[in-house]
Amino acid sequence: MNYIDESAKLGTGTTVGTNTIIEKDVMIGENCTIGHHVVIREGSQIGDNVRIDDHTVIGKQPMRSKRSIFKAETPPPAKISNDCLFGAHVVIYAGSTISNNVLVADTAAIRENVTIGEYTIVGRGATVENFCKVGKKCKLETACYITAYSVIEDYCFIAPGVMTTNDNFLGRTEERFKHFKGVTVRRGGRIGGRAVILPGIEIGEDAVIGAGSVVTKDVPARQIVVGAPAKYFRDTPKEQLLENQGWD
Repeated sequence: MNYIDESAKLGTGTTVGTNTIIEKDVMIGENCTIGHHVVIREGSQIGDNVRIDDHTVIGKQPMRSKRSIFKAETPPPAKISNDCLFGAHVVIYAGSTISNNVLVADTAAIRENVTIGEYTIVGRGATVENFCKVGKKCKLETACYITAYSVIEDYCFIAPGVMTTNDNFLGRTEERFKHFKGVTVRRGGRIGGRAVILPGIEIGEDAVIGAGSVVTKDVPARQIVVGAPAKYFRDTPKEQLLENQGWD
């Protein structure tokens, strides 16, 4: 049995599975497929040709611990554009804006006040924390973690298990609030599996981080770094630069 609020609007050709809840003022476009046990929270906006699989939640409001460094807020409804795919048990928070043709795989989570650019893939079990910006045609692979206040520009590749961080003080002393900062990965940056990126680090355009590296300082554009701590290895090969790929 479903609950669909009378104020919700569903476009022509949209289908809804069983035990699904669609709350007040939700707008869903044409030819969407909504699975079983899906929850779409108040005011969420969903474009045309969107698939949402079983047990996924769209528009979840954030929770705040009394000890949280983030202020309590009520973000605006989630906005999802056309032709997106959402796997099972995905959680998309209120305040998120998802562009056209984005795929979010099973069990991934996208927090509040996040933007995801068109054609980006967010892999299975990946987490994008609050106040992040992710560009177009990126790949955030399985179980990677994008910490709060990070920027991932267009065409970036984040391999499985990559860990980004934003707090050098590990939660102690008031001094940490002066330095609290996510990571920045410039256009075409690539990070290998299980690499760890320390707070505030900037990875330059077309730079490459070797698998398992620990990045403790900024990485210049078009360089490859490896190791713990990561050090210069060689320049990014010319044939691998974005300018030589012929991509739009």
